[in-house]
Amino acid sequence: MADLIKQTGYSAEELKKMLKDMILIRSFEERVEKLFQEGKIHGTMHLCVGQEATAVGACTPLTQEDKITSTHRGHGHSIAKGTEVKKMMAELLGKETGYCKGKGGSMHIADFNVGNLGANGIVAAGLPLGTGAALTSKMKDLGYVVICFFGDGASNEGAFHESLNLASIWDLPVIFFCENNLYGMSGSIKEMVNVKNIADRAQAYGMESEIINGNDVLEVSEATNRAVEKARKGEGPTLIEAHTYRWKGHSRSDARKYRTREEEKEWKKQRDPILLFKEKLLEADIITEADFQLVNQEVEAEVDEAVEFAENSEKPSLDILMEDIYA
Repeated sequence: MADLIKQTGYSAEELKKMLKDMILIRSFEERVEKLFQEGKIHGTMHLCVGQEATAVGACTPLTQEDKITSTHRGHGHSIAKGTEVKKMMAELLGKETGYCKGKGGSMHIADFNVGNLGANGIVAAGLPLGTGAALTSKMKDLGYVVICFFGDGASNEGAFHESLNLASIWDLPVIFFCENNLYGMSGSIKEMVNVKNIADRAQAYGMESEIINGNDVLEVSEATNRAVEKARKGEGPTLIEAHTYRWKGHSRSDARKYRTREEEKEWKKQRDPILLFKEKLLEADIITEADFQLVNQEVEAEVDEAVEFAENSEKPSLDILMEDIYA
């Protein structure tokens, strides 16, 4: 136990919380998928099953005052930053107790109280928002740092390049965190870019970068912590490229014809981020198998409670249809 605690700098309780948060993200996503299939959630959704380590590992080094901007695949980021699953579930079910009073849905979860500046459905749109928040922190000497989550496909958008350029010029306290899950909406990242690594693009802006195993929550946390501490000291931004894998399709309408079922099975069997972290904690005698099962039961109960809360909440009244549209 002592070796892992010394190595990571986290207490046993903090390591257990990281595991629980990862399990909570997966349980939430799997329940959301089931509710969608039952016709209780409308529109579309982008699930992050398989990517739990990137969200939890990146958010663990942050304080509540630090900020994040998320993506269309943002439920995991929100949970890892401390957003309430009850209010998230209510939002997905279109209820007035949700974060956007039931009018925003899956891609518009935000909770300023915990530093979650929000998700959105526009690829790369979180990058300039996060860069702007980092500029605010620097100009007003507020001391917080910002993590901008984005996917591999977003690295081809103009907003990505403009944000990295400005952040580098002004030494802003921001971490650009790329969740490279190897595939965009309909094809491999190898078909979308002509560089070996997305992290290589940081060189054009004089920015430090790092490539990490996005399915190892401790490696993610260590790399993010280095970037956060660097940003806090006023030493500028970092681009982190975390290699991971989404188990589900891009969205509910994705037949996943661009990859094989054999590849999916291999990632699930050999590189499940939850099971990899579980094994580390078992080997370090920080948890037992019984502890792991108990955490799963606690998480299931929490998700059950969130669903019950959402289903028992009222739908928003037509009277508030035009509210919250204009600042």
